[in-house]
Amino acid sequence: MTMFRRIVLTALLAAGLAACSGDKTDDAVAVSEAIAAIPAPNGGNWLDVAAVTPEGGHQIGNPDAPVKLVEYASHTCPHCAEFDAEAGETIKNKYVASGVVSYELRNQIHDAIDLTIARLARCGNDPSAYIPLSEQVWQNLAQIVAPVQQNPALMENAMKLPENQRFPALAQQLGLVDFFAARGIAANQQLQCLSDFASLTEIADRSEKQSDELNVTGTPTFFINGRNLGTLRWAELEANLQNAGAR
Repeated sequence: MTMFRRIVLTALLAAGLAACSGDKTDDAVAVSEAIAAIPAPNGGNWLDVAAVTPEGGHQIGNPDAPVKLVEYASHTCPHCAEFDAEAGETIKNKYVASGVVSYELRNQIHDAIDLTIARLARCGNDPSAYIPLSEQVWQNLAQIVAPVQQNPALMENAMKLPENQRFPALAQQLGLVDFFAARGIAANQQLQCLSDFASLTEIADRSEKQSDELNVTGTPTFFINGRNLGTLRWAELEANLQNAGAR
């Protein structure tokens, strides 16, 4: 059974919220010399450069950066929210803005709410919006998940509806339609995105495939230049970025 089918058939919120953290590696990135800042072309800012990667992630920064940071995260993972609150601005304004580091955010889907948010954050078809929208979700995570924590049957009942109604109903019951509408994605556009069962299946199944292939056992899991460093605190991750040459 695929991850998508498990999400549709079962209520996974409790497991998703509890299963954020994964394995941690003790192997640090080897120490390299500091890499000089790389100016953006035409006097621009690397933070304004965004793209969807072949892996389905959303990347900001210099696409040819010598240090490539990838984070696998869940939108319903409190540890991911805590990490972003502590480190998100530093990663962007110190490391990505220098042109030395690119940052890519990929999904590890934990539950139906997570999948709903992952689809809505893509709904505007603007690669530059995905990371800011994800950050705003994490900033409001307690409010977003509260209805299901108070009434676990809410998600289970939504998943029993006909296919094209399940995720629109869940989004409306959680207030996500209003949340994303306030951030520039029209309600009717959101409901159309969430009615597209094929796109939801693609996100969930890609998450499962990459997690299996790359040994992503929890979130947030970090990669630097393709090396899986596991789940790290910010101080540990920053040390590895600096070892890789980002100063």
